[in-house]
Amino acid sequence: MTKSRFLALVTALALLLAIPTAVFAQRVPPHVFVGSVTLDGATAADGAAVTAWIDGEQVASTTSSGGTYSLVVDQADSVYAGKTISFKVSGSDAAETAEWVQGGGDELNLVADTAGASGGDGSTGEKGESGAKGAQGPKGSTGATGPAGPAGPAGAAGADGKAGSDGKAGAAGAAGSDGAPGSAGAAGADGGGGALGVIALIVAIVALVAAGGAFMTGRRA
Repeated sequence: MTKSRFLALVTALALLLAIPTAVFAQRVPPHVFVGSVTLDGATAADGAAVTAWIDGEQVASTTSSGGTYSLVVDQADSVYAGKTISFKVSGSDAAETAEWVQGGGDELNLVADTAGASGGDGSTGEKGESGAKGAQGPKGSTGATGPAGPAGPAGAAGADGKAGSDGKAGAAGAAGSDGAPGSAGAAGADGGGGALGVIALIVAIVALVAAGGAFMTGRRA
């Protein structure tokens, strides 16, 4: 240990001894750290911030002077015993760490870099096996109806159908009305004898029948 570092450590411990005994009765003695400060391979400039961290929280801070620092990590209301202390120089992580000890005093030279070296790209891993085929998804909804296509050409004319069968004979018509009576025959001569009268009557009857037959024939036609 150099003379200056030894004096810094002694000074820090002397400050602790100067604290009244009543205060120690209520507070746990802190852990004091002294040492050199190096940043990016060179001695840290005066005024460079030196901080101590426990569980991700800053617990103490100071500044460098002449390339050295003196830092008091007081337990305060928390319990630090056995916990790891990490350090930062001007916001960059120092490589060194320490364990908090009640009333401890250590020389710890801090070395920090503002930017760590980038690691090379790792090699590509092997392709994994194909996973199992997933379950079939639900059936999709029916799509909209498409527009009607153009009309096709007219088909060839069909052959003529067979002639239909003859219809049934119609019912007989109603009977015609009786014909008009024939004209009266000529009157027989008086006293002409009975034979002529009979003949004349027969002729009249025949004429009447003939006239009736002619009338009926005409009606039927």
